[in-house]
Amino acid sequence: MRPPPHILVVNGIKVRRPVFVLAAPHSGADLLARALKRSPGFHVTMGRAAVAHVVYAFARRPSIAGRGMGATRVLRDALAESWQLLPGACEECPSPCREAGGVTGAGPCTTSDAVARFGDASPDLLYSASVLLQAFPDARFVQLIRDGRDVAADMLADPAALAWFKPSMLSEETEFPNPFLGVNSGEHSERWKAMPTAGKCALRWRSAVRLSATLHHELPRDQLLTLRYEDLVSSPAETVDGLSRFLETRVPRVALLGRDVPKVGVWRTRLREADTELVSKVAREELARLGYVQPS
Repeated sequence: MRPPPHILVVNGIKVRRPVFVLAAPHSGADLLARALKRSPGFHVTMGRAAVAHVVYAFARRPSIAGRGMGATRVLRDALAESWQLLPGACEECPSPCREAGGVTGAGPCTTSDAVARFGDASPDLLYSASVLLQAFPDARFVQLIRDGRDVAADMLADPAALAWFKPSMLSEETEFPNPFLGVNSGEHSERWKAMPTAGKCALRWRSAVRLSATLHHELPRDQLLTLRYEDLVSSPAETVDGLSRFLETRVPRVALLGRDVPKVGVWRTRLREADTELVSKVAREELARLGYVQPS
């Protein structure tokens, strides 16, 4: 029997239908978060330490996330802490969150009397999706899909993303299968350690889109919306209109426009030929299934 829903109150506001943005690295979650942060009544956080600590614990050791209501309470409490609107609260936010909210001083980015709904778009939130659904049964999820070759190109230029690919990341304590790194068994550990970085980027993307496909089949249609990054860039008005209908709120189109939006197809000029071949080989099935390459 399913336990009764927990009612979370933050800043004196009941958390109802929170929105969570799920995506592989460099797939546009930050752009979507910027739009949501500027939507009427929304308070959206990105990468707050309390949430990041829990998310990466679940990502690296999937068994933790499967420990029933204990894991649910931990993640719910972390989000409640992250959503608190207190003096100086925004000073604890990472720079992408502050920039998305237009915060230049001590903050906070909004006030409690202006908030009706909450959300989070922390990196790698995808790996906590099942726990989020347990914590917030009425949650809405928006997942973004982007060409894995573009993702690899951006990851290769991101020191924070590359930090996860150190050989020490696979230790004797690592759990398998490991969706976060895209490694299915301990037998593949040495092969992963010796793999060029572009291949490791492809494994992370491949694993992430497989998780996204699983969610597509498991979540009710009224709770999950899947968007393509390419549509976000090429047709922002139509994409935002669909997002607004899904969330039943007005998402501003202007938040998705700007010179800092990564272009589509950057892999063509930024990936070396050998890296392109490796990414295409590792992620061939998913690239074809999603229509980014022709099936072989």
